[in-house]
Amino acid sequence: MKIVIVNKSDSTGGAAVVSFRLMMALRSIGADARMLVAEKLTDSPYVEVIAPSWRLKSAFLADRMRIALANGFDRSTLFRLDAAEAGIDISRHPSVKDADAVLLNWINQGVLSLRGIRRLSRQGVRLIWTMHDMWNLTGLCHHAGDCRNYVYPHHCGSCQLLGSHSSLHDLSHAVSLRKERLYSSVPGGIRFVAVSSWLASKASESTLLAGQDVSVIPNAFRLPHREDIRRVEGVPGEIRLIFGAARLDDEVKDFSTFIETLRVLRKEWPATEGKVKVVLYGGIRNASLIEGIPFPVEYTGMLRNSADIVSLYCRSDIVVSTSRFETLPGTLVEGQAYGCLPVTFGSGGQRDIVTDGETGLIVERTDDAAANARRMAGAIMRGAAMIAADAEGLRRRMYESVSSRFAAESVARAYLRLIER
Repeated sequence: MKIVIVNKSDSTGGAAVVSFRLMMALRSIGADARMLVAEKLTDSPYVEVIAPSWRLKSAFLADRMRIALANGFDRSTLFRLDAAEAGIDISRHPSVKDADAVLLNWINQGVLSLRGIRRLSRQGVRLIWTMHDMWNLTGLCHHAGDCRNYVYPHHCGSCQLLGSHSSLHDLSHAVSLRKERLYSSVPGGIRFVAVSSWLASKASESTLLAGQDVSVIPNAFRLPHREDIRRVEGVPGEIRLIFGAARLDDEVKDFSTFIETLRVLRKEWPATEGKVKVVLYGGIRNASLIEGIPFPVEYTGMLRNSADIVSLYCRSDIVVSTSRFETLPGTLVEGQAYGCLPVTFGSGGQRDIVTDGETGLIVERTDDAAANARRMAGAIMRGAAMIAADAEGLRRRMYESVSSRFAAESVARAYLRLIER
């Protein structure tokens, strides 16, 4: 079985990391899997760059210019929207022409265009498109938030992220119609994969994907043998928190609520003074935000070596997520595998990872920011109590849970079954 996985990068971003893991897992069970990317950062011989750098840069600039023209050159939303009007035609690439199946992953920002995907479909290859966010079921955006314009029978339009430049028949509406034409024109159809039950539920209510073939297969994670995990235990009574993201102050991650949660902890639970330690990893544009944290902070910056991230988990107790919405947050899966209890809002695919009260704690998010911080702070304290009561039993349950759901080889076999179906 020859399989080509297409993604923007082989290591930058969550979709890149899990796509690379899937490729290696497929190879481990006998498939000839390869990746085509616009940005190659690993030294893997199974990863190829899809085009020369000048062509990729040209497609990227053309793609961004289309969004800039539509949103009035508003930089704040420039990378939150994609029209897929410009991209590289890979239909004649030797690896594609020889493939039994092509797995599309995150292909925006000038990697592939909708027109190019239509050409690809004419090769007679089986097309599977893994959705890492909501872009396949909306006109332009990757996360719709509170917007419901993608829900049947609407074709987006009046896009909030286009601001004053939006209208009923704006670019989001036009691209939604183009996606509908693409999805309905592919011989044999495109098989879509949602990486969480939450994302599949969003697809089922959308105009674009309600009638399409959508399966739920989680992201692949390379899990260690439990006996090989070397945790670093803290001082009794200490609460070690970890918070990570590609960019900590991304609006979606709601870093401000995390900071306010820590302030509530310090104020409402005075005994936490000298007991709470915070570890942060990931990029940040406004580093001064960290100064508002009322506990000792270790900030590592961006980490690309997975061993460095594992080391952080192994000397932490609780992994916190305050995201406004998440498709399938890998920090929670990895945290559980290495013994960190997740404390998270339930705004997305977190419920596919966490069984509330057993393998983590899920906090219900409201429209009241102050209440959210208080609830999250309370959950952190409940989590600390769970760890103190039975740390070993809790870590065993978490490991068994992620091992049964997210082990890379199991995920790879699910893809093979889908391809062969």
